[in-house]
Amino acid sequence: MTFDKEKILNYCNLISENTLMRTLNITYTEAGEDFLVATMPVTPAVHQPVGLLHGGASVALAESVGSAASMLFVNPEVSEVRGIEISANHLKAKRNGIVTATAKIVHKGRSIHLWEIRITDESNNLISLCKLTNMILPKRKSEDK
Repeated sequence: MTFDKEKILNYCNLISENTLMRTLNITYTEAGEDFLVATMPVTPAVHQPVGLLHGGASVALAESVGSAASMLFVNPEVSEVRGIEISANHLKAKRNGIVTATAKIVHKGRSIHLWEIRITDESNNLISLCKLTNMILPKRKSEDK
């Protein structure tokens, strides 16, 4: 199977329509054989009341990019990806601009994927460091969901 970066990015952005990813303006921007990158603008829409990037928005960005990245390794016709654990350390405040989340695979098993997601700002300062564990499950028929 050949790696097609543009096809992957188009797919990730297309399946984000009418989801939380679109609400948060998350855009998938770069892909490799063991990583996926997405950006999110930091605006009042993702602020906490004191005007800083909300930690929950950062976690949503991290889970979005890490879960989409697991989809790169599975056949979506036979498998589903489910996030089962996420942790985040918020290290630096951010008021505006763009944050970039880079998910890199730490462990790729048949049933478990472990991702490290680094969220950085435009100057490559580390804003949040996250870890996401995804479970890979057999796809259920729509009547079983």
